[in-house]
Amino acid sequence: MDKPTLGEKSFDVLNAAVMIVLCFLTLYPFLYVAFSSLSDPGLLAQHRGLLWKPYGFSLDAYKAVFANPNILSGYSNTIFYVVVGTFFNLLMTALGAYFLSRRNVFFKNAVMFMIVVTMFFQGGLIPTYLLVSNLGLVDTPWAMIIPGAINTWNLIIMRTSFQAVPVSLEESAKMDGASEWTVMWRIILPLSIPVMAVMVLFYAVAHWNAWFNAMIYLRDRNLYPLQLILREILITNSTDNMMTDASGVDKMPIGEAIKYATIMVATIPILVLYPFLQKYFVKGVMIGALKE
Repeated sequence: MDKPTLGEKSFDVLNAAVMIVLCFLTLYPFLYVAFSSLSDPGLLAQHRGLLWKPYGFSLDAYKAVFANPNILSGYSNTIFYVVVGTFFNLLMTALGAYFLSRRNVFFKNAVMFMIVVTMFFQGGLIPTYLLVSNLGLVDTPWAMIIPGAINTWNLIIMRTSFQAVPVSLEESAKMDGASEWTVMWRIILPLSIPVMAVMVLFYAVAHWNAWFNAMIYLRDRNLYPLQLILREILITNSTDNMMTDASGVDKMPIGEAIKYATIMVATIPILVLYPFLQKYFVKGVMIGALKE
């Protein structure tokens, strides 16, 4: 191997320095929120500027968060929307992608064209609300699941992934008497695990962060997801019902700490899930994005 030149070494050092700075700029806001949520509310209210560690370690904010019934109900609702919604998304997307990936299907190109058009032109909020209302989904958990059952981009990625499966495998299975359902469940899906893992990540993150549809379609607070409750806390400053006199802390400082603690509670679960799917991410996207 050739010995690196001075210019190449300088570029590597500069590149590493820039990456370190970018990593710090990306990571520090999360660390600031984490340190603030663990700080003593009184000391945190007096602090100004950057925060490099918790000031006076305290868990009062987290105690107030988990003592609030809205947070617990929001957590359970969000978990339901993520689990059921992601399963429903995968099922519907896989069925649509399998149909569109089959050869010699009548009007396949026309159907695909109509699906792609929805990426550029949408009905708008009011017609969508009227449709959801006429279907009787308003103020039900299914309003968070059914309207967004299939994401067009995810459908295209999965369809391209299914098309990459060798035709010989399908033909040999059908010669042995396999039906279309058997080919899909026994051959196509097992060979598409990476792209399926990517779809799980995409859909699960979307459901976990969903708040706009909940704000539009839900009126019953018992159905609110965690993100909508978090939005109320951050925007309307509604932390009074989360503060307890038993903590012995002034209500104004702990109100700020509660906001940080709520953000951490809403963020950590999805950060824990991501590393388990990261190894499939690049491979799955590339499988679904390339066609030889």
